[in-house]
This record gives sequence, C-alpha cells and structure tokens, in this order.
Amino acid sequence: MSESCIPTGIDVNELSSLIRELSGEASYLQRIDHVSARFVGRPYLANTLIGGPDTDEVFTATLEGFDCVTYIETVLAISLSNSVEEFRRNLREMRYEDGEIDWRKRNHYMLGWAMSNERGGLIANITRGPETKEKSRVADVVEGLRPVTFKFRYFPKSVYPKIRSRIESGDLVLFVSTRKRLDVFHTGFLFVKDDQVVMRHATRAAGCVIEQPLTEFLKNNRMAGFIILRPLCPH
Repeated sequence: MSESCIPTGIDVNELSSLIRELSGEASYLQRIDHVSARFVGRPYLANTLIGGPDTDEVFTATLEGFDCVTYIETVLAISLSNSVEEFRRNLREMRYEDGEIDWRKRNHYMLGWAMSNERGGLIANITRGPETKEKSRVADVVEGLRPVTFKFRYFPKSVYPKIRSRIESGDLVLFVSTRKRLDVFHTGFLFVKDDQVVMRHATRAAGCVIEQPLTEFLKNNRMAGFIILRPLCPH
C-alpha cells in the first residue's frame, strides 16, 4: 500500500487488527458499538488536525486519543470499512466536503458536517416533528473562514422524555450551543442499555472517552437543545 493511502499519524497495525475483529459483527450498528466501546478510556486530545487558512491541510488520523468530533469520525469510518484503504476513503469523504483535502473544504462546523454527510447518504437527520423548534445561527468562530448561516430544527432539552423512545443504539447527538456565534458545542454516540440511554463521547472535562447516562449530561450542561442523527450504511 502506498503511503498516500494512509492518513498521517495512524497506527496501521492497530487499525488493521480492529478491522479484522469487525468481520464477525453482523450489522453496521453492531460495528459502531464494538469500535466506540473499544476506545472508551482513550485520552482526550485536542487540535490533532493539521492545517489552517495560511498553511496546507494534512490528512491526519490517530487511534491514540480524540476530541468529540474525531472520535465519531474515526469510529464511523472504521465501522464502514473492510480495509485500511476503505478507512482512508471513508474518513476523507466524511471530514471534507466533496472529499477534497483542503482546510476550507473541511467540515469545521458540526451542522455543516451533518448536512454534508446527509447529502452523501451517510446519516439521516431524524430531528423533526411537533416537539422541535427552528433556529437560525450565524457561525463565526473559526478564524479565517467566512461566517456561515445555518437554519435548522432541534429538540429543546425539556422534550427529551417525550422523544426518548425514538433514539436507537448508534445514533449521534449534537448539542446546540447557546453562544450566538457557535452552532454545536459537543457530540457523541447514543446507545440504549437496559432501558437507559447512555452516551459515549470524548470529553475534555473527563480527559478521555467515557460512557455516561445521557440524562446526566443534559442535566449538567447548559444548551439550547439537541439534534439526533442516524448513521446509514451505504453498502
């Protein structure tokens, strides 16, 4: 395999071993469960991506640690893949608009990430219905990028008991920020366990990837509300 096929920083041996482990998992959602659980306890690592408005973008990935976004990207890309080359392609297409490795094409905002990957057939936004509210947000916190206007629907935190039954294992949750210039402040995976919804996420507060009850996170964090996305397997 040529070096161009491998994202900078990835442990190819561990990645290959993990992909081989997944051969026994029957479904995409079982694979997501397997991989996301495998990384519980890995350190929280910020600023692992390389690139900027005045510097070249470098396609990077690591299994050593994650922030909340690289955690979900890495888990989904591995879960979709049967080879290292497929992982490279899946991660590139997930992270960058049109799969083009360029800082300005990177999905810097999570709502942009969600819209791009919904167009690509990798996720479905299931945040709809009478419990939702509409919001418009001008995101302008990434230096070097022009402001981006997002118009979207979200569930207010107070309606969680009403919509909890709609959540399925493997769903993604995006937490809508109360800051005027930011769209989403955190993200993670949701799993239904013994009639409880738990979230696996890379969190700066804990310093690692953890699993905790979703109700605990909702109670302890200020937010406008949340968005639920459902991963889709394109194969």
